[in-house]
Amino acid sequence: MANVMQFDLVSPERSLASFEATAVQIPGAEGDLTAMPGHSPMLTSLRPGVVRVQTADGEKDYVVTRGFAEISTDSISVIAEHAHKGEEITKADLEDVIADARKAAQEAPEEHKVGAEKFVSDLEHLAENMV
Repeated sequence: MANVMQFDLVSPERSLASFEATAVQIPGAEGDLTAMPGHSPMLTSLRPGVVRVQTADGEKDYVVTRGFAEISTDSISVIAEHAHKGEEITKADLEDVIADARKAAQEAPEEHKVGAEKFVSDLEHLAENMV
């Protein structure tokens, strides 16, 4: 088993990362998880949060809203609705995303209200915890 895995992060706007990693922490919709080389294959949806990638050169952080992560034994691909390098994003950058999410939650049909409100809550929590 190799000590590294391929990590790729893309959003509709651009490809943000493609390099080897030793571990990737993911804000999964069902809870946080860490993928390492040899991980069992799985697909998980993302909630707003920080994807932390361990590399031979140190840690790299990426802020994501929602999307999916596909994990295999030797790679992880993260497809995010919105994604930014951790050092590039500020709380102000999330204000428009939060405002759009609040509006969508207010207008959501009753059967989707809980999920839409949870998304707003996750975004607000992410913004509150940004340094």
